[in-house]
Amino acid sequence: QVQLVESGGGLVQPGGSLRLSCAASGSIFSIAAMGWYRQAPGKERELVAIIPSGGSTNYADSVKGRFTISRDNAKNTVYLQMNSLKPEDTAVYYCNANIRRKYYSRLSDYWGQGTQVTVSS
Repeated sequence: QVQLVESGGGLVQPGGSLRLSCAASGSIFSIAAMGWYRQAPGKERELVAIIPSGGSTNYADSVKGRFTISRDNAKNTVYLQMNSLKPEDTAVYYCNANIRRKYYSRLSDYWGQGTQVTVSS
């Protein structure tokens, strides 16, 4: 089994910062891309940022220059540093990882349980 456990959400004032973490554990051979998605009430889930195992990161236009995604491959962990937060960043944030469980397995998508981020004064 594979688990993705997120942490770091909460309530923050506009202009503030939060750092989300997501650790993957279980039967893991390798991890390709890792990313963060978010879903606001009444809206579809959208990509926030993605980081492949090698290569450049990619961000939604709405968070460029404010959010930074990074990963620690030794810890199977991905982070999302969120600065200059705005009320429109309020959403449930989900971690995603493309994981190969065995050397012969194909890549499969795994999701965390979600963590609430609320930006409000």
